[in-house]
Amino acid sequence: MSVAMTLSLADAAPDETFGSEDRQVALAFVTEAFAEAVLAGVEGECFAHAAIFAALQELVATYGEEPVVTFAERLPGRVRSGEFSAASRH
Repeated sequence: MSVAMTLSLADAAPDETFGSEDRQVALAFVTEAFAEAVLAGVEGECFAHAAIFAALQELVATYGEEPVVTFAERLPGRVRSGEFSAASRH
């Protein structure tokens, strides 16, 4: 995948980021796995860190380091703007 495609994903609004049906299904799987892990006694914070690590590994394997760095550099602003607070699903 091209850097331009990756950058457009990094800039996507919340409804665009999870707008596709495939992404909604994927988010449902992750949310379910999170809930199952917590029910099994895994601390939520520990699971969240592991999920972020696994996600970053997958993104780097797919896009390479630099596009993922560009994506990650935009995360502080997205977190501060409440993008992830409003979409909290666990």
